[in-house]
Amino acid sequence: MRIDKYLWCIRVFKTRTIATTACKKGQVKMDAKSIKPSKEIFGGELLLVRKNQINYQIKVLSLPESRVGAKLVDQYRKDVTPKEEFEKTELLKYAKDYYRKKGIGRPTKKDRRDIDGYQEETTEEI
Repeated sequence: MRIDKYLWCIRVFKTRTIATTACKKGQVKMDAKSIKPSKEIFGGELLLVRKNQINYQIKVLSLPESRVGAKLVDQYRKDVTPKEEFEKTELLKYAKDYYRKKGIGRPTKKDRRDIDGYQEETTEEI
């Protein structure tokens, strides 16, 4: 079975086109080498799939005839992704700077409400 079809069948990617594109971009690897979407797999391989900044490690158990339901996916693959990969994404969330610096750009909705609240307080005192 082709690798792009397999990744689509076990629901790693939503469409086969997305699976093909991921293979072409080098986000799918076998034995630490990027592979083409037409690469044939037979079972027993270890795949490294990069998706959403996480390197998933998937062991191919067997090949499905066609796309399988979500409950049956575990019959065809084994997820051997280390927990450290998921912990890295938690650290990325904290590392990102979500807020803009004060005084740069348009005020946000929260900034506008703070300004309106401040203006209402000063008019009440007068």
